[in-house]
Amino acid sequence: MLKRMMLAWVMVLASAVGTFAQEDPVWIQIEAQPNLNAATDRARIYAAELPDVNGFSLGGGWYGIALGPYARSDAEQVLRVYRSEGVIPRDSYIALSSAFRQQFWPVGANVLNRGVVDAPLPATPAAPEPTVEAPAPEPADETPAQAQRSERQLTRAQREDLQVALQWAGTYRGGIDGAFGRGTRNAMAAWQERKGFDVTGILTTQQRAVLLQDYNSVLDGLGLEVVRDDTAGIEMLMPTEVVAFDKYEYPFAHYSASGDIEATVLLISQQGDQTTLFGLYDIMQTLDIVPLDGPRERKDRSFTLVGQDATRVSETRVALEDGQIKGFTVVWPAGDEERRTRLMDEMEKSFSRTEGTIPASASTSEQAIDLVSGLEIRKPRLSRSGFFVDRRGTVLTTAEAVNSCTRVTIDSDVEAEVSVLDDARGVAVLKPETTLAPRAVARFAEVQPRLQSEVAAAGFSFEGVLGAPSMTFGTLSDVRGLNGEPDLARLAVNTLPGDAGGPVLDAGGGVLGMLLPDAQTGRALPDGVRFALDREALQDVLAQAGMAAAGTNSAAPIDPVDLSEAATGMTVLVSCWD
Repeated sequence: MLKRMMLAWVMVLASAVGTFAQEDPVWIQIEAQPNLNAATDRARIYAAELPDVNGFSLGGGWYGIALGPYARSDAEQVLRVYRSEGVIPRDSYIALSSAFRQQFWPVGANVLNRGVVDAPLPATPAAPEPTVEAPAPEPADETPAQAQRSERQLTRAQREDLQVALQWAGTYRGGIDGAFGRGTRNAMAAWQERKGFDVTGILTTQQRAVLLQDYNSVLDGLGLEVVRDDTAGIEMLMPTEVVAFDKYEYPFAHYSASGDIEATVLLISQQGDQTTLFGLYDIMQTLDIVPLDGPRERKDRSFTLVGQDATRVSETRVALEDGQIKGFTVVWPAGDEERRTRLMDEMEKSFSRTEGTIPASASTSEQAIDLVSGLEIRKPRLSRSGFFVDRRGTVLTTAEAVNSCTRVTIDSDVEAEVSVLDDARGVAVLKPETTLAPRAVARFAEVQPRLQSEVAAAGFSFEGVLGAPSMTFGTLSDVRGLNGEPDLARLAVNTLPGDAGGPVLDAGGGVLGMLLPDAQTGRALPDGVRFALDREALQDVLAQAGMAAAGTNSAAPIDPVDLSEAATGMTVLVSCWD
């Protein structure tokens, strides 16, 4: 009976080895660039010096340059040698084929689905070595029985770590449960075969160390060390070769980039309750270091934020315990996802709370309206003005405010979509994604104003810095443009770029037109000469959107206070975001 059981176990191992004999290829990723032209130039430079240079799209607008495909053992050797010789960056790392998309270099090549190639043998200058007999292979550090006994001393967490490492190596596809069943044993046998060890399905102490060393090689060069920040009351693993302490700005401890990798780590530490936690969650999402795209989740006593764009990935993990809010943020370059996720896991596992929180008085003397705790608030590419034309919150604005934007907002936080874009007239109609309740709505003048009559332009002259629209007063110089254009009005008024898109009103509160941006004709006009698209042209644009503009008989002047209240009540800030 025992012999039959042993024979069955051997057959299982043989089957596993056969299954994984064809080794999955791996790559050495040496660089990533944010655009195709730069990546192609760098691939061409590397290809002049090194063999097996390939370029792939990484997604998110990034392009990676990699060497390979190699067997993992060959890749590890090439990585060590090339790093030591300085021919590739020291933060190069081993990557899997799943990290890559369409190939762009060499042109027309497609090597993702082919097998491994023979790795080069990098030449390193060395003196000739005397011929000696090859040493006998080192004996195994443990017999299978000894390995099994040492294996029993492992904690569940250590056993799970081995399963995770086997999964990363591509030999294990089961759950991470710390139970060494048939699936885990088969994976161990396949890994032993790959590394040239005796195939037993039981890892010795030395083999477990090699497996974990391979798994952690992606973290090489980061200088992971435990850092204890007594001011923040936090102890955790930090990439000390990548970031170094910079300053305290309540409630953050800033660790800024100190090496070749553009990374940032923030330790978050403050006294507070659930209200404080929720406020921090809202504030974090306004910061430039937290891009808008990415999953985010807020629970009763914790939150996570992930933001990503073409250049970086930001991840924040925060929790409230015993009246103290603590956590951390890591900002990492895009295109290096395997290493980033591994680093996040290591940092979270090591995270420990100690006594104390960052005091509210901890800050530098630097103050600015666009800074929060030393961090830049996310800012739009440009901001212009607009005005409400119905009670649902539809907005008329200048086409300049919405061209080439990834998103458009009304008053900074209300998302809007472009309903009509009339480039010929320079006008856009915006529909808010949520229904708004304007304080005032534009009513277009039904009577042609007299020349030299007073007019008022409402707008966000300083592109939102003041937080409210301002009024600029002037006169109507002509009801045509300089070349006789019938849909333009020439104004004598001193406005700023942020005012463009705002309403121009007569003394009775009727809207005469929309202020246009300064024309880029190469010809400088005298100070105070501005142009507005007249009300009839605006009404035509609204008709394209299926809307009828409201009118008013504004021949009689109204009180300046009432005029200002109506003008500023209908005027909104329109922002264009990259």
